[in-house]
Amino acid sequence: MKHFYFFVLLFIINVSAFAQKKNEAYQLHLRKTTLPIEIDGRMDEAAWQDTEVAKDFFMVLPMDTSRAKVRTEVRMTYDDKNLYLIALNYHALPGPYYVESLRRDFSFGKNDNFLLFMDPFDDQTNGFSFGANAAGAQWDGTMHSGSAVDLNWDNKWVSEVTNDEEKWVFEMAIPFTTIRYKKDIMKWGINFSRLDLKTTEKSSWTPIPRQFPTASLAYTGNLVWDQPPPSVGANISVIPYVLGGGVKNYEQDKPVDYQRKAGADVKIGITSALNLDLTINPDFSQVEVDRQVTNLERFELFFPERRQFFLENADLFANFGYANIRPFFSRRIGLNVPIRAGARLSGKLNKDWRIGLMDMQTASVDETGLPAQNFAIVSLQRRVFARSNIGLLFVNKESLNYRPEQDTINANPYTRFNRNVGIEYNLASANNVWTGKAFVLKSFSPNKSGDDLVQAAHLEYRTRKWNVLLQEEYVGRNYTAEVGYVPRNNYFKINPLVSYSFFPKGSPILSHGPKVSLTHYFDNNLKKTDNLNMLFYTLNFRSQSTFTVALVDEYVKLLQPFDPTNTNKDTLARGTEHHWKAWRTEFASKPQSLFTYAFNTRSGTYYHNGTRLNVAGEVGYRFQPYVKLLANASYNDIRLPEPWGNTKFWLVGSQLDLTLTNKIFFSSFFQYNEQTNNINLNTRFQWRYSPASDLFIVYTDNYLPAPFSVRNRALVLKLTYWWNP
Repeated sequence: MKHFYFFVLLFIINVSAFAQKKNEAYQLHLRKTTLPIEIDGRMDEAAWQDTEVAKDFFMVLPMDTSRAKVRTEVRMTYDDKNLYLIALNYHALPGPYYVESLRRDFSFGKNDNFLLFMDPFDDQTNGFSFGANAAGAQWDGTMHSGSAVDLNWDNKWVSEVTNDEEKWVFEMAIPFTTIRYKKDIMKWGINFSRLDLKTTEKSSWTPIPRQFPTASLAYTGNLVWDQPPPSVGANISVIPYVLGGGVKNYEQDKPVDYQRKAGADVKIGITSALNLDLTINPDFSQVEVDRQVTNLERFELFFPERRQFFLENADLFANFGYANIRPFFSRRIGLNVPIRAGARLSGKLNKDWRIGLMDMQTASVDETGLPAQNFAIVSLQRRVFARSNIGLLFVNKESLNYRPEQDTINANPYTRFNRNVGIEYNLASANNVWTGKAFVLKSFSPNKSGDDLVQAAHLEYRTRKWNVLLQEEYVGRNYTAEVGYVPRNNYFKINPLVSYSFFPKGSPILSHGPKVSLTHYFDNNLKKTDNLNMLFYTLNFRSQSTFTVALVDEYVKLLQPFDPTNTNKDTLARGTEHHWKAWRTEFASKPQSLFTYAFNTRSGTYYHNGTRLNVAGEVGYRFQPYVKLLANASYNDIRLPEPWGNTKFWLVGSQLDLTLTNKIFFSSFFQYNEQTNNINLNTRFQWRYSPASDLFIVYTDNYLPAPFSVRNRALVLKLTYWWNP
């Protein structure tokens, strides 16, 4: 079955590989200007008068069969230092715009916005996105996998937004030193996206089928340069920081641990498409902390990487494999241990080849006996056919000057090394209707050999009405990825999925339809260990609210003892079998309202003939564009036979976002997690006093609910500056 599936995938590749880019005919000619442009959100400079106009946008949502009703006009030009864009976003209906706040990297669906999607290599796979909402909050991110935007990336550029009764205007300048491109390519992929919440219309300069996001690089038009883009010359950025603060552990009654640190990142443009990042004594204290979640899973939870150093071209390292089969996961580096230094070379060698090299060095920790460790990662990617690629990955974790047999501190010593090597094929047809992946991984660890392979693949077919996917995975018993995220091993999995959408005319319902997902796990002897069968029905309303109901049938044969409440009570025995049924609902209100709300429910049977009820909800209100308030709660009621009995717990949270300008931000969130018996308070002040340069003040408290007492407390002040010598 696996071999047949792989050959089908290859056949699809050969059929669709060499098709021309779908929107090749859409061209915007770019001419250089020698006239000055001031970024003020006004089109009163003479330089804008000698530019082509991208207009007559196409509607993508609610339906992709006509021109947009909302008028948008875009102009672009450039000089020796910057790429310029101005967008005139006209109103179709009277009334105010809709935005959440002035917070950077806003939620796309909850803001009137304009976005640029740029493919500087014209490979329809990788690029950059820039934009703003109607109040002027900036959006920037790197693009990978054909349409994904990583908003954790942050770089140096400027923009302004102005508003009047007729329209809102977005103007920006992107330094050529900010983006990566091949200087001799005179045609870039490009597209413009507009979301207008008053009309609930999403539009695009080029026509895009509604089942795909407007970020789909397969459907970009062309930005045609009048001459090759300028060479940026020496492209070096130095980003030093200084930090002061203190941490007090009240639970262990330790004295205040005062922190005084300094370090720096350095960015060196080896070429206009290849970048070298260096870091010395990095600190990530300003990164937002992970939100607490209710955990009733048998396996480790996943939390995304947010540290800036690891983010540019992160897909080269992090996208290898699947969500639950990641041979490399950067959060494993520097986990509760200081990073001393690191280097990362990433980017394009030419139109077809991409490379990623990373080396990180961590310190030893005397208290736990953790040795100093080195992490080396090599990634190489070769484009094939229209939009597909072949990738190679090597991951090496090495404990330095360490012998496990001499470790007298730990009952389970650290390993001397762990290595992973893999090859991957990513399929993307020219029109994006067919996508897929196939990969093989092998691990190398001391005292572990045999059955240490991973093999997995999937193929997906997506049209306006149909979405069909088949995925299979095999993870060997001895496969180990110490620098990855692989929560379970020793299984074979198959997962087919089918969905269909109906589009009624003249109805408040925009689309509706069923989805069936079947997930089955087997051991090496093909004996069933888990299955999760789900039948969904989703209603998408023209107002952009959504409602889903689902029926769930689940079976689990426990491979390890497990407490079904995850509250350190008794455990169910390994090998016991459990089968239950449940139903779920999920609703999200229309994003245009100042008052928004959402809820989801789960009710049905549970482990060991028990029952589980889960009710969760969220309410929000905004005083746009300056204040956003959010409150959420989740309640679980688990009823099981003795010795567990009735277990109830809440997860309650609130969040305040105060954005005085698009350069001054204050956020605060509070959480009470009854399952882990913890109260957390986190506040963060950020002042972007210069492009990509910040002052941060971060305060964090953790409390024990009963008896109420402080567990630990931290205050950090950090100053960064982005300097271009």
